[in-house]
Amino acid sequence: MEQNEVFKKTEGGVDFRTVGWMRASVIFLKIIFATGVLSIPTAMYSLGAVGGSLSVVGWGLLTTYTAVIQGDYRNRHPSCHSIADMAGVLGGVVLREIVGVLFLIAYILCAGSGILGVSIALNALSTHAACTVWWSFIAFIVVSVTASVRKFHSIGWLTYVGFASIFAAVFIVVIAVTTRDRPAAAPQTGDYELGYYAIAHPTFISGITASATIFVSSSGTSAFLPVISEMRRPQDYRKALFTCMAFVQSTYLCFSLVVYRWCGQWVASPSIGSAGQTVKKVAYGIGLIGLIVSACLYLHVAAKYLFVRILRNTRHLQQDTVIHWGTWLGCTFGLGAISFILAEAIPIFNYLLALTGSICFAPIGIALPGFLWLSDFKHYRKGSVRQRVEFWSHWFLPLLGAFLCVGGTYGVVQLIIDAYADNQIGSAFSCADNSGST
Repeated sequence: MEQNEVFKKTEGGVDFRTVGWMRASVIFLKIIFATGVLSIPTAMYSLGAVGGSLSVVGWGLLTTYTAVIQGDYRNRHPSCHSIADMAGVLGGVVLREIVGVLFLIAYILCAGSGILGVSIALNALSTHAACTVWWSFIAFIVVSVTASVRKFHSIGWLTYVGFASIFAAVFIVVIAVTTRDRPAAAPQTGDYELGYYAIAHPTFISGITASATIFVSSSGTSAFLPVISEMRRPQDYRKALFTCMAFVQSTYLCFSLVVYRWCGQWVASPSIGSAGQTVKKVAYGIGLIGLIVSACLYLHVAAKYLFVRILRNTRHLQQDTVIHWGTWLGCTFGLGAISFILAEAIPIFNYLLALTGSICFAPIGIALPGFLWLSDFKHYRKGSVRQRVEFWSHWFLPLLGAFLCVGGTYGVVQLIIDAYADNQIGSAFSCADNSGST
């Protein structure tokens, strides 16, 4: 097992195998927590409280299970550093490259959503004191620099600070919205429609987009796999996973239901801006570090994948050489620049996340884990009755992944087209305020 690990335990070079399971659980937590807690309340309006709650719980259980499949498969095949390596074991070079491209696109888009979130925070804190493109560029530089720390263990302390930061910010907003007579974005005089529904009746487009938004809030489990390769004991993966997901899903459900109940259709996107200008500035001031760390982790995951692909099986992978550092910094700043461009091209937070979920995470987070399980347990097809039921039940995962990929992409693209037509989205690289502060 140890011989097949990507990173070897070494004393003569860079030792990447230093992450314990507790630190791994916090890294996992920070990878998926920020985007979900900021986007789910908006999706609740489309699905209603009951539908939204069922969607949060259902997607949470499903993504936890597919994360178990991925982690177990990786530990049975320890030479796999990423989901693309697993695809290579499953279907050869062609499938590996297809999944590798999807993986890169997914986390470049996630890093873009993080950069967008940081630019919104800076606009809110400064009351739009500068062009939004400049705030986004500053966010790109800060995120790329922090993502350039080479080891997950070394950025582990940032995840503690980042998680505490974003949790405190969201908690402040959750409390603040319950103290207002009416939502901050609603008309402050006269009658108004809250837009809170226990049962909603969305169109297919709004429903599938809301569902994709909730799905993506916990679907980034493929980012856990590179962390396993840097754990001291990869066998402790399940402990870190269950600790993370239990906290994340319960927090998602509680926070999003409270914000939706008090804000209804007037919830902001991201939801951290839902309690008025003063609270928004306080929350963004506290949560800014958390937003930066989230984008940093997404970019680090994408860059680490590309870095390992380029230098794998060479001495430069774990030696402090010019090629080692040049490749690493080229990966972080190069992918960071692409994330910055995409963030400016699709400047609506929820749409960027939903597009990521439908195009990328549906295939690699649902469909591919199903095929991985079917490959390793193909003998179940002719086993006992229970084994045969398990085998055929797992075909549901590829079918669900295909449906969400096609249907979700169609829905999100149509909403983006409508948003441009209705002038909800300005032109690409627009200087307009994206925080609603002016």
